[in-house]
Amino acid sequence: MVKAAEIRELSTEELMKKEAELREDSFRLRFKLSTGELEDTSKMKQTRKDIARIKTILAERRKQEVANGK
Repeated sequence: MVKAAEIRELSTEELMKKEAELREDSFRLRFKLSTGELEDTSKMKQTRKDIARIKTILAERRKQEVANGK
């Protein structure tokens, strides 16, 4: 689980890399679920929440850049 405060400390590039890694993890978890290898399904939910946190912070930064650019 990644805390929002920890995410905010990362640069935009690091956040984009982290999001890509979490998406890969999500794919692997879905694959394991479909093959019956995944025992702890809460990992899928946690991964989705972490992706959502990162996307939210990235959107906030984009919005702030647009506001500052005007």
